[in-house]
Amino acid sequence: MVDLVTAPCILDVKNVCIDYCPDKKTRLEAVQDVSFSLHAGEKLGIVGESGCGKTTLILSLLRLLPIAGRITQGKVLYQEKDLLSLPEHEFNDVRWKEIAIVFQGAMNALNPVKTVGDQIAEAIICHIGKHTESGYVTKRVGDLLEMVGIARNRRLQYPFQFSGGMRQRAMIAMALACNPSILIADEPTTALDVMIQAQILELLQRLNEQLDQSLILVTHDLGVVAEICDRVLVMYGGIVAEYVDVDTIYNHARHPYTQLLIKAFPNLANPTDSLVSIPGYPPRLDQLPKGCRFSPRCPLVFERCCNERPPLYKISTYHQASCFLVDKHL
Repeated sequence: MVDLVTAPCILDVKNVCIDYCPDKKTRLEAVQDVSFSLHAGEKLGIVGESGCGKTTLILSLLRLLPIAGRITQGKVLYQEKDLLSLPEHEFNDVRWKEIAIVFQGAMNALNPVKTVGDQIAEAIICHIGKHTESGYVTKRVGDLLEMVGIARNRRLQYPFQFSGGMRQRAMIAMALACNPSILIADEPTTALDVMIQAQILELLQRLNEQLDQSLILVTHDLGVVAEICDRVLVMYGGIVAEYVDVDTIYNHARHPYTQLLIKAFPNLANPTDSLVSIPGYPPRLDQLPKGCRFSPRCPLVFERCCNERPPLYKISTYHQASCFLVDKHL
């Protein structure tokens, strides 16, 4: 586990708010007042149900939001430089070179009419230089494929000749093309069988240690987080529900949503424990509750929850939770 006291902070996200404006009259709050930090070598998990704002948040870090999306507030400091204020030509020197992403849905992310090697080479040429020697590019592509466990000669094959797990590995190779300091993996195990999921997670963990990178892992699976992450950012309805190290979250989670998420996964230590489902559905962006966004589904809700939005209470140096019950026990 990374020592957060001694490891330098390389990414500091402060009070980011993101809206979707599908038309001139509509404004939907997708992400509200989200803050977190990422230290050198750290593995951060961002967890929550579908629609909680995870992907929107990480796309904003690379300024890849869809046309209707816009960042209305906040800062994203990479090595003390605010990425959101950089001109596009300067930001291109950061995107992929310093911060790279493995997009969700590797099964469909590759171009079916280009070889896998050509697509990885394109990332190298675009971000390192158009005049890069072809011999270097070919060698680099081969090295990257071998790094993720694919034979060099398979660079000449097309995506349809790769299995789902191999396509995911190829996407990871593409993200590593320029030796970024931060790798973002958005649901990297989606649509893969259990054995392949384990291999992909082991690969990400090995690369994190081997290349001395920081990792942001976006997932809905707390089992994945427990296996490889150092800290966890739990999101619900576009806000931070809880922010804590991975050991504390399983033993001392303070937000009711986090507690229910943990109970919704099988407990291998006590297989006889029954699973608990969370009643109801995540809030729609056009029908957000007035107070706490989890209040309509929370088993511990009381009157204040329905009328006020709880702040993010500081429980300890590296533990925060957005719940009025936390305030009662501080």
